[in-house]
Order: sequence, then C-alpha cells, then structure tokens
Amino acid sequence: MNTFTNFLAIAALFALVLLPALIGLARERRIDRELRAAENERRAEPPETAGAAQPVTATRRPYPRVGARV
Repeated sequence: MNTFTNFLAIAALFALVLLPALIGLARERRIDRELRAAENERRAEPPETAGAAQPVTATRRPYPRVGARV
C-alpha cells in the first residue's frame, strides 16, 4: 500500500508541475485558431477599395540645379 501512495504522490506532483505548461499550450492553440480563422475570413471578403476611385497622382517638377538661372 505504501508503494501505491508513493506513486500517487509522485503523479500528483508531476501533474502540478505540468499543469501550467498544458494550460499555456491550450491557450496558444486557441489563439492560433482564432488568428487562422480571422485570416481566412479576411481573405474571403472582397476588398473594400475595389470600387473606389484611384488617387490622383501629380507629376513632380525636377528641382532646379544649384547655381542654375531660372
């Protein structure tokens, strides 16, 4: 009987040591699942700016050279 109680004590200590790591692993997997679902949802939606007007681009004048007469 003494051996069985020793085994239970060691198993309980082992579980207490592993519990935080297992909780952290489960949390990381949940976050990864949520991020993957959000990425898939973002890819599935049509882009919001597809029908929007294109921005106006102005041509730049070159800077005058130093010492050049204008």
